[in-house]
Amino acid sequence: MTRFAGWILSLPATALVALFLVLPVGATIAATFADPLGITALYEAFFTSGFRRTVLWRTLEIALITTFFSVIVGFFTAYVVARASGRVKSLLIIAAVFPLLTGVIVRSFAWLIILGRNGILNSFLQWTGLTDAPISMLYTQGAVIVAMVYLFVPLMILTLVGVLENIPEDVIQAATSLGATPAAVFRQVVFPLAVPGLIVGAVLVFTGSFTAYATPALLGGERQMTMGTLLHQQAMVSFNWPGASTVAAIMVIVTVAVVLLMTRMARRLNPMAT
Repeated sequence: MTRFAGWILSLPATALVALFLVLPVGATIAATFADPLGITALYEAFFTSGFRRTVLWRTLEIALITTFFSVIVGFFTAYVVARASGRVKSLLIIAAVFPLLTGVIVRSFAWLIILGRNGILNSFLQWTGLTDAPISMLYTQGAVIVAMVYLFVPLMILTLVGVLENIPEDVIQAATSLGATPAAVFRQVVFPLAVPGLIVGAVLVFTGSFTAYATPALLGGERQMTMGTLLHQQAMVSFNWPGASTVAAIMVIVTVAVVLLMTRMARRLNPMAT
């Protein structure tokens, strides 16, 4: 009886996950194979459209670039936070968490004020004489990426701080006593032990940026349409529900594929893995 106690206790939570997550996602994917023209007709229509392929690759590119810069900025920031002590560490953690206290739309709208033709950045560039006229920065891929990195770096920092704090100080001291330079300690000890947290953070950033809607809609508009904005357009503007289901299904498939790939990378790079 004890053997099955854990399974019995997990049944309510499992049922809720299946009801509110697995079932809707499964129904969405299943709907894409119910087209009268054939079970793959909707997918063929998506991938034979040059515009939709461009949207998919653009979204994937934005998500990967966002993840790359979030990993770099988040890792070194988390390393500084983890090495700090006392009140300084508390202040740094508060500074990292503070952006999460406001909504995504508010944080994205702030970048409209910063990057607009009459925004803070253009005003500064003209004031310093670096430019004679406003630079068009909104509704570009760069604007979307910058805002995405700003949005998701706090998640990366919070994920990595705990991992870096749990690296035994004895291990670092042992490497130092054996003659390893600070750079070698970081490269051969700290970084490999932080890989699991790095992968978890990368997964969170990638899935969030790949499926984002508000930020690309505000800062990218129709010029830089992503899968999230395309899904909204298909469902709420064109009322093309089969097309919207196809976009959603492709987003789910790509996200799951990348997560599995990152998990496999984590197992290979993790020195503690068996």
